[in-house]
Amino acid sequence: MTSPADPGIPRRRSFSREELASFRGVEVPDLVGDDVRLLFVGINPGLWTAATQTHFAHPGNRFYPALLRAGIIERPVDPAAGLTEEERDELRRRGLGITNLVRRATATAAELGPAELREGGERLVRTVERLRPRVVAVAGITAYRTAFGQRRATPGRQPEPLAGAELWVVPNPSGLNAHETAASLAEAYAGPARAAGLL
Repeated sequence: MTSPADPGIPRRRSFSREELASFRGVEVPDLVGDDVRLLFVGINPGLWTAATQTHFAHPGNRFYPALLRAGIIERPVDPAAGLTEEERDELRRRGLGITNLVRRATATAAELGPAELREGGERLVRTVERLRPRVVAVAGITAYRTAFGQRRATPGRQPEPLAGAELWVVPNPSGLNAHETAASLAEAYAGPARAAGLL
């Protein structure tokens, strides 16, 4: 599949339900550079993310507004149309990386089973061993508990590192996570960003 960031591919901010459904099961590559200091980990790509090949791309997602509000990024971005290559490069330059526990796109994270999340946790350990970020921030406490068998885990910095990286669990920025706001997410994301030396 061609990335919408490629020259000549029109950037779109809307898709029909049928178009989005056609992206079920599509994978989205990790956004990582040579010097990942803070690795954000989503649960899995949504259909909009798969359609744009851009993590956290749904218009209702608060990930990038929270990064901006926290000072982790310096300029607003419009992920709903797919990040440009310049915007991707800026995230990499800042030392940010993004991956997912599960690679395949679904309409909702509820479509993932415990075994798939546990496999994703094992893959994340290998990814962290390879990238060696200072800090890992998993966005979603329920998915983290399932993936790593930590049923009593609470949000925030975790007592044990993950493959040598400081580990945090932060709120999921999805619009479905209604009790979080861009402000509360910014506050939660600032902690791991400070630990990674980004703030």
